[in-house]
Amino acid sequence: MSQTTLVEPKAPLNWTPTLLFLFTFVAAVVLVPWWGITHGFSRGAVAFFAFFTIANGMAITGGYHRLWAHKTYDAHWSLRLFYMVFGAMSLQNSAFNWCSGHRTHHLHVDDVDLDPYSAKRGFWFSHIGWMLREYPSGVPDFTNIPDLRRDKMLAFQHRYYVPLALGTNFGFPLLAGWLVGDLWGTFILAGILRLVWAHHVTFFINSLAHMWGSRPYTDENTARDNPVLAVITYGEGYHNYHHIFAHDYRNGVRWWQWDPTKWLIASLQFVGLTRKLKRTPDFQIQRALLAMQFKRAQDKLARLPTTGRSQIEAVRERIAHEYETFHAAVAEWAKVKEQWLEEKTRAVIEHWEHASFQQQLREIERRLHLQRRRVRVLHAQLA
Repeated sequence: MSQTTLVEPKAPLNWTPTLLFLFTFVAAVVLVPWWGITHGFSRGAVAFFAFFTIANGMAITGGYHRLWAHKTYDAHWSLRLFYMVFGAMSLQNSAFNWCSGHRTHHLHVDDVDLDPYSAKRGFWFSHIGWMLREYPSGVPDFTNIPDLRRDKMLAFQHRYYVPLALGTNFGFPLLAGWLVGDLWGTFILAGILRLVWAHHVTFFINSLAHMWGSRPYTDENTARDNPVLAVITYGEGYHNYHHIFAHDYRNGVRWWQWDPTKWLIASLQFVGLTRKLKRTPDFQIQRALLAMQFKRAQDKLARLPTTGRSQIEAVRERIAHEYETFHAAVAEWAKVKEQWLEEKTRAVIEHWEHASFQQQLREIERRLHLQRRRVRVLHAQLA
């Protein structure tokens, strides 16, 4: 008797994005070198390519992602209009669809059934494959964006997304080409190549940023920090930080980390175009970093002999002591924070406030920062 194996049928092809990605990629690969060799590209074409590429990228990172998907700050209507228009030009669907899927991704990250672009289903799936077929995990569910559905500007974009996308992708590059006297060269660069580049740069955040890099803040999901990806994704490459502190307007939290989206949002605050920027308290960041350091130290210790070698025993005792100190600092911070909030509430009523609690909190944060240095030394000794 022959045994039959049940094979799960493939999800049906999603023809619109499949043909879009195929034709634009082939057109970019063929037309860009051919036109460059036979005609060359004008400086105006290159300039508009750079402008539209950056505008599309910032509309996704600063608008779709940090403003609308995570509500990390508030923006003036003029900036939101810019994001809405150039977000449509990026051809990554309406803000409704994009943000709904992204919130689902954060809620169910790495779940192979519920995460729309789970990295655990492989590079191809998380990069582009999830859009090529009609997978159940990719079905839009707007119940998680009630705040965005009340936004009239986003409702307009969603309703008229197709004419907006076509108008901006054909109209803007052709108009730019007419202005610089290089109609087709500008269309090929600022229209076709710009679109392909913008697509795959964004898709790298769903794929490579969950596979390549470090996890200094948490190892409970696949998200990685990658400074190389940050350069080409306007700061989105610091993805491990983002997945643990998603409501921070920054991804590159250190001043030296490349995050032009963060710099744009912070700079526009001075001219009134952004406000209410959300920042994760430094204590919470230090706590996450230290927790991961202790976890890795414990993993190293677990692989070493449990007895003997006095140096290892000394390091083991020091790590245990540092861990107790860490928990004491966390408890102290929580207590001081609670007292500070109570005083702040009373200060609002009585119109006075003391700064002593804030000084205590900063002192605890400073101690955690010094403790991170000590634990780093212990890691080196274990190595």
